[in-house]
Amino acid sequence: MAVAILTHDAFPDRAKTAVGLLRYGDRTVHALVDRERAGQRVHDTLPDVQDAPIVASMADVPEVDALVVGISPIGGEFDESWREDVRTALERGCDVYSGLHDFLADDEEFARLAAAHDAELHDLRKPPEDLTVAAGTAGDVDATVVTTVGTDCSTGKMTASFEIRDAARERGLDAAVVPTGQTGIAITGRGIVVDRVIADYAAGAVERLVEEAGDRDLLVVEGQGALAHPAYSGVTTSILHGSAPDALVMCHEAGREAIHGYESFAIPPLSEYVDIYERLAAPVSDAAVTAGMLNTRHLADEAAADAVADYADDLGVPATDPVRHGVPDAVLDAVV
Repeated sequence: MAVAILTHDAFPDRAKTAVGLLRYGDRTVHALVDRERAGQRVHDTLPDVQDAPIVASMADVPEVDALVVGISPIGGEFDESWREDVRTALERGCDVYSGLHDFLADDEEFARLAAAHDAELHDLRKPPEDLTVAAGTAGDVDATVVTTVGTDCSTGKMTASFEIRDAARERGLDAAVVPTGQTGIAITGRGIVVDRVIADYAAGAVERLVEEAGDRDLLVVEGQGALAHPAYSGVTTSILHGSAPDALVMCHEAGREAIHGYESFAIPPLSEYVDIYERLAAPVSDAAVTAGMLNTRHLADEAAADAVADYADDLGVPATDPVRHGVPDAVLDAVV
């Protein structure tokens, strides 16, 4: 499938879905739609992902099958400044994929245009209607289940999940990611966005995903939020308990000391944070943090290597920056 990705004013730091698709997706990206960076190319900013030209509007995009909204803003609201691009895509007969809380299919204009031009609206955040409470059975799956957890949002949990999967596959293991967010679903085409699920059913949704992924060598459950986050800790807890993990991978961004967007809330010291995760998991599983992933994107090479070494020392387990250094054997061994 050939796609364009909408990232207005957000690429790359606030366009997580776009970056995820460029790095791990199997779709051919023909263009990014970003008025701030029009005329540039993806590789001008991110040289290690799929390259594509950046254009100002959907009207400038060559022939594609679909437009993907590649931004995941806090609150998941649709920005009216994107309307003309979505309208243009639908008038061209392109499907539109969105992971926003505002469902595009509920928009009268978009629904009418989709029907008129034989296009489809895919709201990735819309949960199944038949979810139930958890039964506490995810631990029965015949697989090593690893859940990525973090010190904050956007610390690299999704990235760590796919990098661990790819490293395990290179070793010959049958490994899969269990997507719990819109970006993971956009990449794999399956999953449930847990933060949209009724709270009573959230752990049950994760349990279903783990069981549907089936018996494999390794299942990597994509974590969301963080336990010390004042807004999203509930989602984190549901994933932690619903996945009944065998091991945890702690993700952090080098230099981040406070919760992003809630700077009055300090991130707990790492040793304390590990203890919080392990104690909260304990009623469901005896999972421990066995590896660490550090996002060093804002550091130079030497500083990044030092930061990863310090992070491993602080955690007391092997660690890496999976984007910069890959997943070395010592880290993968600690996970599987």
